[in-house]
Amino acid sequence: MFDSHVAILLDTAVSLVNTLTDGDDGGRPYVAPEGEALPSAIDAVLPGDVTATMEEALYLAGTALKVRRVFEAMHTDQDDEAAAIVNALVISTGARPQLNRAPGEPWQVHFHGADDTLAVGWSAGIASALTLAIGSDLGGRLGICQAVRCDRVYVDTSRNAVRQFCSRSCQSRTKAAAHRARSAAR
Repeated sequence: MFDSHVAILLDTAVSLVNTLTDGDDGGRPYVAPEGEALPSAIDAVLPGDVTATMEEALYLAGTALKVRRVFEAMHTDQDDEAAAIVNALVISTGARPQLNRAPGEPWQVHFHGADDTLAVGWSAGIASALTLAIGSDLGGRLGICQAVRCDRVYVDTSRNAVRQFCSRSCQSRTKAAAHRARSAAR
């Protein structure tokens, strides 16, 4: 499975996509935050105590749109399209591996951009994590919710790779609808 750093980057990618892209969420239309609400939405999504500027928030919103396209391409078995998007993101951020260590922790591979701003650093890390997922047998674990009227993304971390929903709420809503349909058919 994914190591802890890659898992954090993929979880952050999911949070950015689900927060910063329009669509449907749990059966309801979802409109992503814009304008003055955008930086605080970024602050709420990124791990740690961060304060994004409007410029960084706009950059990360652009990253989220590209990452959504990666999830959509993987969902429709268009691996070549997903790889092209990720490769372009890696190049545009100048992502490069680097060993970092927190006090008392082992060395970890981190990915930073040539410009280590908040937005470029996170975008480079996310691009690198997607590279590792798609470049291994774990690319199929990038998913889009299968519930009706929900297009939120997720990373399947289940042992048997059978996750189909972004949340338990969508899973329950789908199962309840199927139960109602079976009951009505009787």
